[in-house]
Amino acid sequence: MTPAPDFRAAAQLLDGVATRTPVEASTTLGAVVGAPVWLKAENLQRTGSFKVRGAYVRMARLDAEEKARGVVAASAGNHAQGVAYAARLLGVSARIYMPADAALPKVAATRQYGAEVVLAAEDLGGSLAAATADATDSGRVLIHPFDHPDIVAGQGTIGLEILEQVPDVRTVVVPTGGGGLLGGVAAAVHSVAPHVAVVGVQAAEAAAYPSSLSEGRPVAAERLSTMADGIAVPLPGQVPFALVQEHAREVRTVSEEEISEAVLLLAERAKLVVEPSGAAGVAALRAAPEAFPGPVVVVLSGGNVDPLVLMRIIRHGMSTSGRYLQMRVRVPDAPGNLAGLLAELADTGGNVVSIEHSRTGIELTVGEVEIGVELETKGPEHCTEVLERLAARGYRITRR
Repeated sequence: MTPAPDFRAAAQLLDGVATRTPVEASTTLGAVVGAPVWLKAENLQRTGSFKVRGAYVRMARLDAEEKARGVVAASAGNHAQGVAYAARLLGVSARIYMPADAALPKVAATRQYGAEVVLAAEDLGGSLAAATADATDSGRVLIHPFDHPDIVAGQGTIGLEILEQVPDVRTVVVPTGGGGLLGGVAAAVHSVAPHVAVVGVQAAEAAAYPSSLSEGRPVAAERLSTMADGIAVPLPGQVPFALVQEHAREVRTVSEEEISEAVLLLAERAKLVVEPSGAAGVAALRAAPEAFPGPVVVVLSGGNVDPLVLMRIIRHGMSTSGRYLQMRVRVPDAPGNLAGLLAELADTGGNVVSIEHSRTGIELTVGEVEIGVELETKGPEHCTEVLERLAARGYRITRR
């Protein structure tokens, strides 16, 4: 068995630094599961995610000489902000490597906390390689995003809080990237309540853990193509992998559609802004509610999402849940046909978001136009009603 980090000591270090985030009951998800469901709102944590816990514990335990040399880190955004915030509290110089396409709000927030930001790689793997090389060259201490016992200890304090806030919890669901959060929470929970199941969740398009657990060693993900950038990690860490292997019941995966619908549900029903990676646990719960004995606590790991990205995700979630209809309609190029189509749509009760009118196209015949329509609807049944009504009126429709 792998020795568990000292979670109680980590919690003492974090007293007054990290917020004891609330757990919020979700009657919506409770109805899906058939048991109480609680949301552990780490999206309301300082810096907007759980990452400050591990970053602070790791950096607070550096000796004076190490602190004087400064630290270096790599992150897509949340670890960057956690390190930058902890560095400011501890009076330590911080340099952080981030992917070139990192979300602008995350980059700006990291700089505002006082860290130097270097945009020098295409992905997290490249950023981590750059940070590792910098540590060798400059003497700065590398603050790994997940592969260090102190990082895992800090993240695991969430598990202790969950047991205190929901004493009868039976299942804890945790978004998973490199495994620091999952390994920490699972080990912390089992140090007190070994009967509680802890389940990790990864995006199917960036899932290294299922194959790694099957192989019995960290194995790189075959692809990293997900909106959930916070858990798009190419390879599990050695330290958290051992804890996940020992303490987690399983690691499940969810699709991009399921993630976007979860983000939308949390915004609408829980009134919580949660980034895609933070919503992965909710996505898993909705996809297979029977797999999670209740009471269930789902960790919402972060809320740092670019507003423009959030708009696209919500629109995508509305589309996959049947509340946003995109279609192209062909009509004869004659006066009044566009107005006629809009009148039909108005009669259906749909709300036109945008419209596009095109007279040119490879598949269009002379005297024919194509009208692209984006329509807000009231759900799948309403979508079907709109399409059936237009088809009955003779319109030629292609859904997008």
